[in-house]
Amino acid sequence: MASFDGLPPLRDTIETYGLDANKALGQNFILDLNLTHKIARDAGDLSKSTVVEIGPGPGGLTRAILSLDAKKLICIERDNRCLPALQEISDYYPDRLNVLEDDALMVDLSKFEDEHPIKIIANLPYNIGTQLLTNWLTQSIDNPFWSSMTLMFQKEVGQRIIAKPGDKHYGRLGVLCGWMTDASISFDVSREAFSPPPKVTSSVVHLELKKNRIPCQLSKLEMVAQAAFGQRRKMLRQSLKSIGGEALLEKVGIEPTRRAETLEIDEFCALAREFE
Repeated sequence: MASFDGLPPLRDTIETYGLDANKALGQNFILDLNLTHKIARDAGDLSKSTVVEIGPGPGGLTRAILSLDAKKLICIERDNRCLPALQEISDYYPDRLNVLEDDALMVDLSKFEDEHPIKIIANLPYNIGTQLLTNWLTQSIDNPFWSSMTLMFQKEVGQRIIAKPGDKHYGRLGVLCGWMTDASISFDVSREAFSPPPKVTSSVVHLELKKNRIPCQLSKLEMVAQAAFGQRRKMLRQSLKSIGGEALLEKVGIEPTRRAETLEIDEFCALAREFE
C-alpha cells in the first residue's frame, strides 16, 4: 500500500534506518498499512482515548493509530534503532506521540494515572505476549488502568484467551481472561503478512474490561485455577487435594468427579471465595 499520510513507505523507513527485524527481540514487522489500519480500527473510537502501543518498530501500527485521531499515543520501544523512525512520526503528528525507550515487561502502565482509562493496541512479540497480558490483567486489579486491549498473538495463544469450558484450549489463562474481560478473536493474520514471516498464523484478540466482575479475590482464583489445571486429566477431588479437595468442593456443591475443563467461571470464583 502506498503511503497515506505523507510519510515514507515502511520499506523505505526500514532501509533508511537499518531496521532489520531482531530475532532476539521477537520482532516481526507488518508492512501492509491496510492491515495496520484494520488492527487499529478494531479498537473502536480512539478520538477520546490515550493509547499505549508496545514495540512499535518502524511505526506501521503507530501511524495507523495516529491517523485514526487517537488523542494521545504512548509507545514503549526497547530497540533504540527504531527511535529515529518514531521521531519522524512524532514530528509529523506534533504533540500527540510520546516514545519511551524501555522494556515493556518492566513498565507499570498503571503509572500513567492521568491518562486513565487507556486503550492498549499492539503487535506483541510472541516470546513475551502472554506474560505482558497477564501483567496488565493483574495490575491495579481494583482500579484497572485500561478499558480495552487489541493485541496480536500467535493463534494458539488467542484460542487460550477466549476458551470456554469444554474447549481443549481452556485453562488458567482462559479463566483469568473470562473473569476480567469479554474477549473475542477479531480476525486471523497469515504469516506472509509479516517481515520476516513467523512460523505460525497470528490472531488479533480484542478484550473489553468487564463492567461487573464476579466477586472473588484474584490471588485465590489464581491458586484454584493453578491447582485444577495443574492435573487437568484428573478428577477435581484429586487435582484440588492440596487446597481442600472434596471438602472444598462440597462447600460449593460441585461434584468431585468433574474435571477442571468443565467448570464455569462462576464455579471457579465460588471455589476461590470458599478457599482459605
